[in-house]
Amino acid sequence: MRRKKSRQLKDKPKKSGKTVKRIPFVLVEKGRHGIEVVAANEAAQSRNIYSGLAFTDARARTPDLVFEEIDRVADRNALQKLADWMVRFSPRVSTDGNDAIVMEITGLDHLFGGEAKLMERIRACLQTNGYISQIAIAGTFGAANALARYRINIGDVFVSQLGHEKQDLADLSVKALRLSDKTVQLLRKFGLTRIDQLYGLDRKALTRRFASREAADAVVLRLDQALGIRHEPIKPVIAEPEWAMRMSCPEPVAAQDGVEYALDHLLSQLCHKLDMHGVGARDFCLYAFGVDGKCSHISASSASAVRDANHIRRLLKEHVETINPGFGIDLFMLSAARIEGLDHDAKPLAADMVGGFDEEAFIRLADRLAVRLGEKAVQMPIFHESHVPERSESFSQFATHLMEARSLSRAMGPRPLRMFEMPEHVEVMAEVPDGPPARLIWRRVMRKIVRADGPERIAPEWWKLSEKGARARDYYRIEDEEGCRYWIYRHGLYDDNRGGPPQWYMHGVFA
Repeated sequence: MRRKKSRQLKDKPKKSGKTVKRIPFVLVEKGRHGIEVVAANEAAQSRNIYSGLAFTDARARTPDLVFEEIDRVADRNALQKLADWMVRFSPRVSTDGNDAIVMEITGLDHLFGGEAKLMERIRACLQTNGYISQIAIAGTFGAANALARYRINIGDVFVSQLGHEKQDLADLSVKALRLSDKTVQLLRKFGLTRIDQLYGLDRKALTRRFASREAADAVVLRLDQALGIRHEPIKPVIAEPEWAMRMSCPEPVAAQDGVEYALDHLLSQLCHKLDMHGVGARDFCLYAFGVDGKCSHISASSASAVRDANHIRRLLKEHVETINPGFGIDLFMLSAARIEGLDHDAKPLAADMVGGFDEEAFIRLADRLAVRLGEKAVQMPIFHESHVPERSESFSQFATHLMEARSLSRAMGPRPLRMFEMPEHVEVMAEVPDGPPARLIWRRVMRKIVRADGPERIAPEWWKLSEKGARARDYYRIEDEEGCRYWIYRHGLYDDNRGGPPQWYMHGVFA
């Protein structure tokens, strides 16, 4: 059985990192019946102020009550950042609602000296950053969530032994099963207020008591999930890495040189491990966990699987300066994803046996350009089975598996370095039948043609329905008086009886 840990966070930390305990403080928001209390600290709770209480009643009980309107978006973002930082303890961390974090610690407790020491370390880290927590460990997420929220008080911890979830949940309210308010009220009408009252209840009888089958199924589902009868997966805030290396720092790292040293150290370990297993990776990410509860990371991707530490280092170091050590970093983690098999390639002994094209160097150049300019900025042409120029190729994001399609042999004439997506119409003067024009006007500029080569005739693709009524094209390579070379074509032939006289278009320019 897997072990789940749930932590419910209480009180809003101040910028100083200390939590207000003596002054009654609440968070409020506008509810169905006016302004209501949504969260209260210990001092406010000691004066019988609780979540759901009308704000007017809370002020009547405590005139000196300090309040602030809750910011749900900011709280959600803060919880997400805290969950990212908690990845330092487990690779599988997820948020639960707006005030709790769930973590899977199966097989991890021995790294910290046991579950008790792991809980103490987590609680100490949260307290250092101004959070008060309720921590519970159980064999299921549902049980850990119920125990953390409804069995223990603020600042306490609870460990449910494996297989004891049923006994530990027995005296808790059915509300602890994460049921809707309407379902809880209906259960109370039937006299079912505690979880243990659902244990011996016949499932068919429970279904008959509810007006809808969905509500009955929800009760059964939540109960089975809490007891481990049905599996309930969690969605990690950060995708679980396939390979990862960690480095703990004896003292917090506050200098950029320390970050680069950690990157080099983790890279050497990770690449050695990849080499031992004969694999490579495409995605790499360096995480830096600060002592102030913040987590920053940089990532890089390669077009093909690699395990060369120097190449990966060059990719990651493009953005390593974006990692802000802040008050210090005490843990680094380097992860690798998209693992693929990578065999050693034997290199030729003689220089004359090496081909003219170095594919590996070409891919590494594309990787470095993608890191600097963005992955979508580096593209490559892909050939298609068409003789019409604008359909014969397209551009796609650079990828090694597309290089084979790019090397397709094609029997065609020279093509311009720059080809327009949409051909531009030109005006022709002194036109010669079945030949290139002597002069043309393109973009309001008169150009005199001094050299021409062609034509290259491209017939329409008559077998396609979209080409019905299309006309043939005669392409010419021409050069003007200034030495500029263009690629133009005549759309249509004289006396082809397909839509009037031919028209001329500019389709590209040569270097």
